[in-house]
Amino acid sequence: MHALLAHRVAHALHSAGVPLVPRTIAYGTRAITGIEIHPAAKIGPGLFIDHGMGVVIGETAEVGENVTLLQGVTLGGTSLRRGKRHPTLGDNVVVGAGAKIIGAFKIGDGSRIGAGSVVVREVPANSVVVGVPGRVTYRDGQRVAGEIDLDQTDLPDPVSKAIEQLVERIRSLEGELETLRKKVEEERA
Repeated sequence: MHALLAHRVAHALHSAGVPLVPRTIAYGTRAITGIEIHPAAKIGPGLFIDHGMGVVIGETAEVGENVTLLQGVTLGGTSLRRGKRHPTLGDNVVVGAGAKIIGAFKIGDGSRIGAGSVVVREVPANSVVVGVPGRVTYRDGQRVAGEIDLDQTDLPDPVSKAIEQLVERIRSLEGELETLRKKVEEERA
């Protein structure tokens, strides 16, 4: 709440053309709250920042109404050029902890960005994005064809797979050894 109130003051001063003071407010707010919001960023009503430490909202970022940002989210730019270089979040967007949204594109209304995702291109409305780079896995409640199933409860176990292969190889070698043993016994007899 403190970071958003301070941003509203800094943004109003920045929009009025007041030099230095908006940035000073932003730096002080970052030092106190751990949330960095550039004074020029446009923030809609109802923004909720949960566990805000490490949240960064860049200069040309635009955040719609009723957006939720979790800890460590970055709405960043890809260059230092003038003009729009940060993302625009539509209304009712939820961005998971540690997600990075980098570039001048839009995240559609009602979308969800998974924790730790890195999003570098536009996201349609009502989508779920996960991964690095971020991929749309659901749109309008329907699974997007061709996407990898990211069911985190049933992941392959590479160690178990390696052990199974070793056990199979041991059985194969024991079979070969038994065949050789019989052959040696027949030759001795």
